[in-house]
Amino acid sequence: MLWIITKYLTTAAIVVLVSEAAKRSDRLGGLIAALPLVTVLALIWLYVEEQPQEKIANHAWYTFWYVVPTLPMFLAFPFLLPRLGFWPTMFASVAITLISFGLFALLVRQFGIELLP
Repeated sequence: MLWIITKYLTTAAIVVLVSEAAKRSDRLGGLIAALPLVTVLALIWLYVEEQPQEKIANHAWYTFWYVVPTLPMFLAFPFLLPRLGFWPTMFASVAITLISFGLFALLVRQFGIELLP
């Protein structure tokens, strides 16, 4: 139980770090948020918990492919925010991401990469 609490606190601290850094500097907050900190932590947690190397490698592999279709959202968000407001922009960004993901999954399937179960 202590291990799970440690994982939660460490991971939460990173989210707080990003939001606090973003308050002080847009660029610094963006840079820290762009770093794959959650992925790195997940890889560390998997390794420390003695998961097989194949599972750890697969996590990194699929993370790469799942990140790509999220990128349009980061372009749309700053464009939509002043026009729609925060919550409509957030919902539109989620929709953009879901549509991008579906289309991207269909595209990469042609190359033998299965992203959908």
